[in-house]
Amino acid sequence: MKKYTHLFFDLDNTLWDFTSNSKHAMEFTFNKLRLEQKGIIFSDFFEVYQENNHKLWAAFRNKEIKKKELTKQRFQLTFDTLNIEGIDALTMNDLYLTEMPKQKCLMEGAIKLLDYLKVKGYKLYIITNGFIEVQHKKMQNSGLTPYFEKVFISEELKCPKPGRAIFEHAIKSANAKKANSLMIGDDWSGDVLGAVNFGIDVVYFNPIKLSDNQEKHGIGTSSVKIQDISSLFNLFDLL
Repeated sequence: MKKYTHLFFDLDNTLWDFTSNSKHAMEFTFNKLRLEQKGIIFSDFFEVYQENNHKLWAAFRNKEIKKKELTKQRFQLTFDTLNIEGIDALTMNDLYLTEMPKQKCLMEGAIKLLDYLKVKGYKLYIITNGFIEVQHKKMQNSGLTPYFEKVFISEELKCPKPGRAIFEHAIKSANAKKANSLMIGDDWSGDVLGAVNFGIDVVYFNPIKLSDNQEKHGIGTSSVKIQDISSLFNLFDLL
C-alpha cells in the first residue's frame, strides 16, 4: 500500500452521525416549540425540512445565497408548505443550532479507528462544510477534538468543498505533500470530486452503497486513487 502520512476526514456522516443527530435535535426543537399543537406530525415536518435544507445548502455551496438566507428559508419554506403560522423561522433555527452540537452519536467504529490511526502515527485533520459555531462544538461534545491537529471549516475559509481552495489551504497548513495525503468522506461531490480535482487520493465512505453510475459520474480520467468502503472498519485494512 502507498504510504500516507496525513489523513483528511470529512466530519458529518463520516465520523459524526449527522443523520441521527440532526433528527434528534430537530425533534427536540419541534417539541420545544409545541408544533404538534398546530396539527403537524414530526415526521411530515422533518421530511419537508430536509428537502428544503438540501436544496438551500446546494445553493449556498454554489454561492447563490448567503448564510442568513439559508438558515431562515429552510424553516420559513417548511412553514409555508405546511401552513404553519406564529413561529419565527430564525428563532427555530437558533434553537436547532443550539441543540444539534449537543448530540454525541458517532458513526460506528469512529473512535476505534481514530485510536488506531493515532497509534500508527498518522497526522489527522478535518475538512468540513458547515458553520463555525456548530462544527467545533460537535467535535468537542462528542470527544473527537483531541484526535485532530487542525479543523478546516468552509465558512471560516470562505470556500466550501468541492472548491479547490479549501483543500489547498488544508494541505499547506498541515505542511503535507499531496502524494502522502488522503481524503476520507461520504459526499461524492464535495469529498470525492473535490479531492480528485485537487489531485489527492480519496476514500469514498459509502455505507448506503450508491449506484455505480452515480458514484462514477463526473470523474473522467484521473491519476489519483479512489477507493470505496462501506464501513469505517474497512480502513483498518487500508491504512
